Formats: sequence, C-alpha cells, structure tokens
Amino acid sequence: MAGLMGRVTTLFKVKANKVLDKAEDPGETLDYSYTKQLELLQKTKRGVADVVTAKKRLQLQESKLQESVVKLDGQARQALAANREDLARTALERKALIQGQLQGLDTQIAQLEQQQQQLVDTEQRLAAKVEAFRTQKEVVKAQYSAAEAQVRIGEATSGLGEEMGDVSLALQRAQDKTDQMQARAAAVDELVSSGAVADLDAPGTTDLDRQISALSADSQVDAELARLKGELGAAPAAGQIAPAPAADAPPAAEQPAAPEEEGGAS
Repeated sequence: MAGLMGRVTTLFKVKANKVLDKAEDPGETLDYSYTKQLELLQKTKRGVADVVTAKKRLQLQESKLQESVVKLDGQARQALAANREDLARTALERKALIQGQLQGLDTQIAQLEQQQQQLVDTEQRLAAKVEAFRTQKEVVKAQYSAAEAQVRIGEATSGLGEEMGDVSLALQRAQDKTDQMQARAAAVDELVSSGAVADLDAPGTTDLDRQISALSADSQVDAELARLKGELGAAPAAGQIAPAPAADAPPAAEQPAAPEEEGGAS
C-alpha cells in the first residue's frame, strides 16, 4: 500500500510539474523574483532606518544625562559652598549613578553604530545585486521574446504550429467534403441520365411509367398510321385518283397535249 501511494504521489508530482512548466512564463517569473528582491531591499533600508532611529534616541538620552551630570556637579559645589556637605554628597552620588548610565549608553550607541554600518554595507551590496538582476532580467526577457517570436514564425512558415495545424486540418476537411459532394453530384447525374432514378422535373415518374407511356405512344402511332392507310386505300375506288407520277417524269404542265380527233367533238 505504501508503495502504491508513493507511486501515486510521484505521478501526481510529475503531472503537476509538467502542467506548471507549461503554464510558467519566464518573463513573469523573473518579474516576480525582481519584485521579491526589491521587497528585501526595502526591508533592509527600513532596518537601517530603525537602527539609526534607536541610535538617535540613545544619543538624545545621553545628552540629557550629560546635562544632568553638569547640573549635579554644580549643585554639589553650591552645597559645599553653603557648608552642606550632606547635600553635596547626595548630588555627587546621583552624578556617579548617571555617569554609569552614560557609560552603558556609550556602549549601546557604539553597538548601534556598528549594526548601522553593517546594514548600510548589506544594503549597498543588495542594491547592486538587485540592479544587476534587473539588467539581466531584461536581457533574458528580450532573448526569450525574440526566441518565442522566431519559433512562432518558424512554426507558421512550416505549418508545425498548433494554430496552423488546426487551419491545415480544417482545410483538409473542407477539401474532403468538397470531393465527397462532387462525387455525389456526379453519381446523381449518372443515375438520372441512366433512368435509374426519377428526374426532379417529373416527380412521381418511374421507369415503369415511362415504359408504359412509350407503349401507349406506339399504339397511338400505329392507330394513326392505320387510319391514314385506310383513307389512302379507299380514295381510288371513289374518284379514281391517278397514281402519283414517277420521280423522273416531267410535270403535267410540261407534257405535250394529245392530238385532237378529226372532225371535232360531236
């Protein structure tokens, strides 16, 4: 079970990595990295400002304590001048306490100055790295854009791109449909010409209907021919119509007139 889960986890990571790699844009990744570096640089600058602020507070406190030392020293002198040794002692004790505080402040201020210098050096180095990264980022983005454009142009020219592949497939499908439609039209024309299917101009007419119509037409022609023959056969008996002259005989108007009988007609 553990082995199966391990394989599933590995497969999921492989698939996820493949999807992420396909969706990742190098330009966006570089811009994001540059933004993170700028945020780190800003944090470093704020750190320097915080250290400087803390040092200034300690320096202000140190100035006030030094003023207190001067004041207590003067008070001790005044007390001694007034023969108040007890007051002078109290003033000197407070002065000694404040001087101890001043020594601690001096140590803290020195430490803050050291931290400040370290942060300033770090900020300068980081700023230089960020600027170098920004320059390199722009160069890489330009190179990637140029390479991507070159790939797209090459794919478009060679027809290897996904979009051009879809266009080629659509064109091929359209050509196949056109060929199929042309073949079907030719087949329909052939069937109509051969009489295997009815013509659209004569709806409801079949091959059997056409044959029967042809028989009816033949019967009508035969009846009409018989009628004409009958009329031509009955005509000589009634009016004795002379047969038609031969083709090489001259017309009746050009034949010589028959000689009249002597003595004329009675």
